[in-house]
Amino acid sequence: MTRDQLYEIPTPAYVVDKDKIIKNLETLEFVQRQTGCRVLLAQKAFSMFRLYPLMSKYLAGTTASGLYEAKLGREYMGGETHVFSPAYPEGDFDELAAICDCIVFNSFGQLNKFKAKVQNKRLGLRVNPEYSEISREIYDPCAKYSRLGVTLRTIQKNSQDLKYIDGLHFHTMCEQDSDVLRRALLVFEAKFGEFLELENIKWVNFGGGQHITREGYDTKTLIDSITLIRDKYGLEVYLEPGEAVALDAGVLVSTVLDITDDEELPCAILDASAACHMPDVLEMPYRPEVFGAGLPGQKKHTCRLGGNTCLAGDIIGDYSFDKKLKNGDKIVFSDMAHYTMVKNNTFNGAKLPSILLLANGKIETVREFGYGDFKTRLS
Repeated sequence: MTRDQLYEIPTPAYVVDKDKIIKNLETLEFVQRQTGCRVLLAQKAFSMFRLYPLMSKYLAGTTASGLYEAKLGREYMGGETHVFSPAYPEGDFDELAAICDCIVFNSFGQLNKFKAKVQNKRLGLRVNPEYSEISREIYDPCAKYSRLGVTLRTIQKNSQDLKYIDGLHFHTMCEQDSDVLRRALLVFEAKFGEFLELENIKWVNFGGGQHITREGYDTKTLIDSITLIRDKYGLEVYLEPGEAVALDAGVLVSTVLDITDDEELPCAILDASAACHMPDVLEMPYRPEVFGAGLPGQKKHTCRLGGNTCLAGDIIGDYSFDKKLKNGDKIVFSDMAHYTMVKNNTFNGAKLPSILLLANGKIETVREFGYGDFKTRLS
């Protein structure tokens, strides 16, 4: 799709590129073929179920964070349906037990509370190796006092209950390469290797956070790491990428509504919002790339981009352009398919961006949103 096509789209709108999704899926399928591992879509990052039938041709299934994601994966993707939650609401569990193939518990308390309700399902326990290389604490599941996973000390105190599970799950990464996985595996194996040798343990899940489909990612080290654990312990290995499935596979198109009069740093007010439509810009935080723009001062005209909400901090970032921005100009943010649609919101009554699908050079409208979507959320 050309930039001219993007600039003609009514905004705000997410545009997902089907061909790029397929390219990412082919990379993940290659890892499956080379290792025999099972790759699951982590729906927390990307749950555009319109593409689930396509994904089912490449992936082994889905992993969910609760009942609604589990139902979506079972209904539209098929294959294996896994679920992990820090704690399962009692009212959800019977339905989860009916539709999920594997249920991973976050504590021995949760395991013992629900194990009697589960028949002929895989049960797992999430462990915390107390090691990660994530710099921002909000994304670090192994930070001090983490609520995610049980530590070695906790397992040693409750080792008699390991007989109820058949697998271990760990997650220590965020947007990282396979060298980080290799180092994390060394710690994981040093702490929990003896439990991998138990007769009842059949699988291990390496979690997500691995940029497997990023250009330059070291796939060989990933394959070697999977193969090592598979062969050494005779276990089935699972991966659950989310971001890697939709990496660089979508954009967010917006329109300049107004430009402030600040002579030192004017701000273009957009119909797309960091707070509402790309919240990781504020949470991470990070500065998304914009088509045709440079760093502040790199090009002739520097301008701040901000959202159209009352939040003072609804700032996307500072950019420079060859020409001064004017009302009606289109701004295109790259890599906006993951952790955008799943996290967006209607704060201030902001309109949710339409969802468009690019396939074979043509753009199809998958979903449009309006006042009713805002109205029915709260009453």
